[in-house]
Amino acid sequence: MWLYTTSFAIGRKGNKGMEQLYEHNMILDTAFKIIRHDDLSREMREYAEVNNVPIIDDSGLETVLQFLKLKKPKRILEVGSAIGYWSTMIARHTGAEIVTIERDDQNYEKAREYIAKSSVAEKIKIYKADALEFNIALLEDTRFDVIFIDAAKSAYQRFFEKYEPFLADDGLMISDNLLFHGHIFTDKKDLSSNLRDLTRKIKTYSAWLAEHPNYETIFLPLGDGIAFSYRVQGSEKKI
Repeated sequence: MWLYTTSFAIGRKGNKGMEQLYEHNMILDTAFKIIRHDDLSREMREYAEVNNVPIIDDSGLETVLQFLKLKKPKRILEVGSAIGYWSTMIARHTGAEIVTIERDDQNYEKAREYIAKSSVAEKIKIYKADALEFNIALLEDTRFDVIFIDAAKSAYQRFFEKYEPFLADDGLMISDNLLFHGHIFTDKKDLSSNLRDLTRKIKTYSAWLAEHPNYETIFLPLGDGIAFSYRVQGSEKKI
C-alpha cells in the first residue's frame, strides 16, 4: 500500500504545486519543534552547508523523530552516515544504539570526529565500508528496530533488499530523499543525463516500494521526501 498526502498530490501538478509543497514544509517545520540543537549540531550543519554535504533538514528530522517517538527503537541501522549528523541527533533524542555505515573516506573521518565530540559517542558505532559489501555478520546483534536508508540513490532497492531481513518483525524501514530536491517533478528535457538517470531510478524504487507485497508504505513530502515502510503482519523474511 502506498499512501500519498494531499500536499504531495498538489506538488505533482507543476511549479506552482511545488511552491505550495515547500511552503507546506516550512509551515510544518515551525509546527513540531521537538529538535534540541546544541553547539555541535549547529557546527555540523554549518560544515555541511559550506562543504556541500547533504544532510537531513529540520522538517525531515522532525518527521522522523515523531515516528521514532511512537516506535521507541532500541537499535537502529543507518545506511549512509555522511558526517554523522543524523546518527548523533537521533541517538541524542531517542537514546537508541545506532550502527552506521559510510564508504566515503572524507565523510567517514569527519563523522568519526563529530561522533567522538558528541554526548552520545558510546551509542554510535560507525563502519567504513560500502554498504552493499558490508558483512553484517561482524555485528554481535544483527536485529534492528529501524533501518534508515540515505546513501547512493541508484542503489536504494539493493540496500533495502540486503538489510530488510535483519529488521525486527514490527520494525520500520525509512527511505529518505525521494523527492530528490524536487527533480522528480522536473521535465526530463530540463535535466542533465546524470540527473535524468538518478531521477528515473528513484521513481523506479518508489514504484517498487509501493507494490512491495510485504510492506505498507507511507510517503510524506517533508524534508526531501521520506517513505516509512512497515512490514505486513505474517509476511516472510528471507535471510
